[in-house]
Amino acid sequence: MITLLNDNFSQLNDLLHEKSFSKIFILVDENTHEYCLPVLLGNMETDLGFEILEIEAGEEMKNIQTANQLWEILTEMQADRKALVINLGGGVITDMGGFVASTYKRGIQFINIPTTLLSMCDASIGGKTGIDLMHYKNMVGTFTFPEKIFVYSKFLETLPFKELRSGFAEMLKHGLIADRIHWENLTQITKPDAESVVPHIETSMNIKQEVVNKDFQEKNIRKTLNFGHTIGHAVESLCLQQGNPVLHGEAVAMGMIAETYLAHLEELISEEDCRIVIENIQKYYPYLDISDFKDEDIFALLWNDKKNTDRNINFSLISGIGTCVFDHQCSEKNIVKALEFYRKLMDV
Repeated sequence: MITLLNDNFSQLNDLLHEKSFSKIFILVDENTHEYCLPVLLGNMETDLGFEILEIEAGEEMKNIQTANQLWEILTEMQADRKALVINLGGGVITDMGGFVASTYKRGIQFINIPTTLLSMCDASIGGKTGIDLMHYKNMVGTFTFPEKIFVYSKFLETLPFKELRSGFAEMLKHGLIADRIHWENLTQITKPDAESVVPHIETSMNIKQEVVNKDFQEKNIRKTLNFGHTIGHAVESLCLQQGNPVLHGEAVAMGMIAETYLAHLEELISEEDCRIVIENIQKYYPYLDISDFKDEDIFALLWNDKKNTDRNINFSLISGIGTCVFDHQCSEKNIVKALEFYRKLMDV
């Protein structure tokens, strides 16, 4: 399903020639329109007509209003069930484009061409599509695999450092939950720039794909991919609610620090492993100021987490470097202690 593109995009062109698509729609935001679309169009060989669908960049665009606008455009342009949507962009584009395609006329085919490190290693893989509801992350969506995922690593050269660092958090997570050697290789990197991370992208992609292959609809082991996301998503949502959005990877890094300490409080990992993990994450990420967020505001979002069952907050927590448990229910006292631990780190 995942193909690394060569410089002439021949694998993509072979697919376009093989399939009987009626029309092609390319979804971009203003950034990928400027930096990535010219590369795609310069290498795309097709006799079919195509239309460019552009939305504004940013997580705040991943909502039902944007989805509705895209559905209306597809309808006005008479897209039928043999049409293809190519999602060219980061996590917002692949999440949104996949959701729109998988629901339009009960589903048309789509291809993901991720352009950020975050979307290459995480968002574009696994068949999760979705939009945010109010300030809750990914509350509405589908499980639908793309027809194909094409990865062109040279797109990373167009990214600012903060975007690369954001995606690097998901790579670190993959190592922490499933592959200690991958974690150790990544933590040898001094600065996560394009040159240093590219050799490790395929390993991260394969870790996620292998987990998804075992549990597509997230009934069990796929939940481990949510390590760092339970608290991280809550903080990300509160920042979005305040009108001060943070990058997803920055929120996940914060969540991994808090949830690593939580794993120690729950006696899942040793004090030494806890220290090693937290110190390595601290090397790369600035602290997020959560001093204005009350515990009750964070808990209000934790109680709405999609992994919860029977009014219990379910966490995925590392049980060592390279292993992870899921559906772990923590005491509220320890969750509060983990949040307080992170707040105190900010004061150091």
